[in-house]
Amino acid sequence: MGVLLRLSRAIDWLNEQVGHLVYWLVLAAVVVSAGNAVVRYTFDMSSNAWLELQWYLFSAVFLLAAGYTLLHNEHVRIDVLYGHLSPRMRAWIDLLGSVFFLLPMALIIMVLSWPIVVESIERNEYSSDAGGLLRWPVKILIPIGFFLLVLQGVSEIIKRIGFLSGHIPDLAERHQDPILDETIKTAAEP
Repeated sequence: MGVLLRLSRAIDWLNEQVGHLVYWLVLAAVVVSAGNAVVRYTFDMSSNAWLELQWYLFSAVFLLAAGYTLLHNEHVRIDVLYGHLSPRMRAWIDLLGSVFFLLPMALIIMVLSWPIVVESIERNEYSSDAGGLLRWPVKILIPIGFFLLVLQGVSEIIKRIGFLSGHIPDLAERHQDPILDETIKTAAEP
């Protein structure tokens, strides 16, 4: 179990770093959006490239932060029943949901998006809008984002199994207990 917990920690670290990079992409999107609006209303000028850049940045934030969001358990869900269940029952639901829903969906999207990315690169695809940007840089974000989500799904499965087998404490306390990462680290050591 120690090797798997170390793998989980490495995946968590990767998605944490990507999440911090995405913070900067949010700032870039705001700056581009504000700059575009100022130029458009001040000088009555506009560019499709700036509009597409906003769209690319939003796509990057959405896709690249999916794993980070899962790491911090911030995905939208309905907690009407889930919140009232025992920690073990929540861990089982998370484990089964990840194995039977999250991983298959993310893997299918990742695999099916790859030929579209390759075709876009081979064709050197540009936007059909005047002054538009290359399309492949934004299309390649799809398999990358879903790969990060798959990795984080694997990490979450490992942590749920670790909890259910008694190797680590309840993960629901993660947001309130900064010591939990140290506990997981200690459990992962040989």
